[in-house]
Amino acid sequence: MGRLDGTVAFVTGAARGQGRSHAVRLAEEGADIFAIDICAPVSSGFAPPARPEDLEETASLVASLGRRVVTRVADVRDRDRLAQVLREGVAELGRLDIVCANAGIVSYAKTHELTPDEWHQTLDINLTGVWNTCRAAIPILLEQGHGGSIIITSSSAGLKPLENMGHYAATKHGVLGLMKTMALELGPSNIRVNTVNPGGVNTAMIHNEGTYQLFAGDLDSVSKKEFEERLAPLTVLPISWVEPADVSNAVLFLASDEARYITGVSLPVDGGQVLK
Repeated sequence: MGRLDGTVAFVTGAARGQGRSHAVRLAEEGADIFAIDICAPVSSGFAPPARPEDLEETASLVASLGRRVVTRVADVRDRDRLAQVLREGVAELGRLDIVCANAGIVSYAKTHELTPDEWHQTLDINLTGVWNTCRAAIPILLEQGHGGSIIITSSSAGLKPLENMGHYAATKHGVLGLMKTMALELGPSNIRVNTVNPGGVNTAMIHNEGTYQLFAGDLDSVSKKEFEERLAPLTVLPISWVEPADVSNAVLFLASDEARYITGVSLPVDGGQVLK
């Protein structure tokens, strides 16, 4: 018996990284998965873009666990398409129980040096995209009448300021206010709303040239080992980053009945980064 047997989870940004990890971890515990990703470049994002074949690989991993999986290429900025494909996914899988609003981008610059595209794209994806995801999912959860769990990916940057990330921090602080408001509004319908707040996670979101230059721009070239050494002082525990599975385990907990009375909370998964 899995902890999520008989449930369906909707995961955004699921082609790779944390989103793929969440989809697979929830499937391991019995959930069927509806997974979406833009599978295309975003000009201000520092991580290399996910591809359609990445989303296909996520689907294969879920299917290999014996779970049903439906995928769509969709942009969380496109509210109408997002609502349409979610209805299609629910029609195919039969219900909706868990929403993982995970899609996001990151870039770095001093706040006064950000370009308008960097500012607007980050807010449109990381904040408005979360609202679009919830706006599409909540009516379905309410219509079903059996509650649900919404887990939003925030960040340690949603709990403390971080230099060179003013636009990103604004979105990750913003989703905390959104989460807490929705927790109040939806609690009477037994719909729980929480955030996970990762620090650095071992994915392409940190392993890219832009992030390496931010932390080790004094070096002619930056190895993964050198980057790891630069990050280590940011955490309390003796690590430089957490693994996607560590965040997924927190998502699984918040999605499961083990957290049935937990709503309106921010759960850091950051090795103690917010303590510094």
